[in-house]
Amino acid sequence: MPRLSEFFGIIVSMYFNDHVPPHFHVTYAEHRAKVDIETLEVMSGELPRRVFSLVVEWAVLHRDELRANWEAARLGEPLRRIKPLD
Repeated sequence: MPRLSEFFGIIVSMYFNDHVPPHFHVTYAEHRAKVDIETLEVMSGELPRRVFSLVVEWAVLHRDELRANWEAARLGEPLRRIKPLD
């Protein structure tokens, strides 16, 4: 699963040819979650509240890049890294 970004111990990744709706995967320590790109709601799994806040802050800044990577992943094309949260 290609990593899109890493910041503060948070890993954001996306599978190739994954199921809809468009989403990304977040890993933080032993926590795992799938987050919807459009609504930024957790589809499954769970994250600590502070980590989820950081993920939402990052995703709002990079939603267009997430959408573009989703489309690329669906087509089996290379994914682009996304700048981490500072």
